[in-house]
Amino acid sequence: MNAAVLAVALCLASAAAYAAAAVAQERLARAAAARTARALLRNGAWWWSAGLNTAAALLHAAALRYGPLTLVQPLGALTLVAAVPLGARRAGRRVAAAEWRGTLATVAGLGLLLLPASGPAPHDTLTLSEALAVSGATAAAIGLLTVRGDVRSGLRHATASGLASAAASALTQTVAVAGGRGGALLSGRVLAVAGLVAVFAVGGMLLSQQAYRGGLGAPLAVVNLANPLAAAAIGMVLLGERLQGGALGLLLAVAGAVAAARGVLLLARTAPDGGRTQPAAPPAVAGRVAA
Repeated sequence: MNAAVLAVALCLASAAAYAAAAVAQERLARAAAARTARALLRNGAWWWSAGLNTAAALLHAAALRYGPLTLVQPLGALTLVAAVPLGARRAGRRVAAAEWRGTLATVAGLGLLLLPASGPAPHDTLTLSEALAVSGATAAAIGLLTVRGDVRSGLRHATASGLASAAASALTQTVAVAGGRGGALLSGRVLAVAGLVAVFAVGGMLLSQQAYRGGLGAPLAVVNLANPLAAAAIGMVLLGERLQGGALGLLLAVAGAVAAARGVLLLARTAPDGGRTQPAAPPAVAGRVAA
């Protein structure tokens, strides 16, 4: 099987698992039982969502073994597309027309993005110093986004979650590619980077749990925009990844990004009951889950 096709197939499975986990996390985030980290750890449904996140992360890691960041990360937006019907089914309603329009726009945008992003399987990996630099810059950005705990911090936490996921993906690709080479799996660099992956993966999940207190659509949309943009920047700056097709490829990527953003915004502005979103009520307790 072609490496790019295999990467896409693994991404689809990963997106489905992430979507199921996001729906479960959003329901927990709205429940009084999920107001503290201790309450989450005692909740069996949260462990179920954590298991789904773990399975999705493993599938995502496998996809990064066969596809570049510029291909794999945009497909993460399919999590939002899958979460829409899953969330509607859990809420006992039909998917609204605005949600279908947003879904179609997102899929069309992703299709345009994938055409120039479908490059060869990755070979370059981050050096240890580059991995530490990415980790430090990401941690600093997350700190700036989450230092304030006001009632409007949901989208900032979602952005921070997207950055954490992007860093984890870039680091995971280093583990997957370098670890797949003979004798490199237990090297000091691979083990150190694997430890950083664990930190950002868990941090991203807790940050998203915090963000979902205001609802699923808008925070998940922000996560799915911040994640591929940050990962693409890492891939192009540090891993030598490039869009295919020159100027035409760039135009397709821009058009795809605009269409996907339009779709994501349509999905984000649809309330859980199928109508337009209303301002979320302030959470009773803020900032404890990600603490």
